Amino acid sequence: MSDDLLAQAKAVAAKAYSPYSDYLVGAAVRARDGRIYEGVNVENAAYPLGICAERTAIACAVVDGCRPGDLVEIAITTAPCGGCRQWLHEFRLEQVTFPKPDGEVVSYTPDELLPESWDLPA
Repeated sequence: MSDDLLAQAKAVAAKAYSPYSDYLVGAAVRARDGRIYEGVNVENAAYPLGICAERTAIACAVVDGCRPGDLVEIAITTAPCGGCRQWLHEFRLEQVTFPKPDGEVVSYTPDELLPESWDLPA
């Protein structure tokens, strides 16, 4: 994982829309061809309608034509939630990097983050 991806995630976190929690999250995802897509969390007064930074970044990549297998790595400013772990698995990212609460930066595969994940039948 290149440090620049985590730095980009940290920088974009300032753009998050989080008036309810004031918890700013940023993500940056790298495609195989080198393109980078950013995302932030966007909250809504109806809490379940908000969207996480990881999903925003992946959705931006999809709009630009990326599909599962086209994205290589993602850096997030915090650990991904369960729903995002399924997204990371489904889009077949190879590496997920984030800082733990103590500041240590860790990297995992989506399968390590979500063992026994759900797949569509072949």
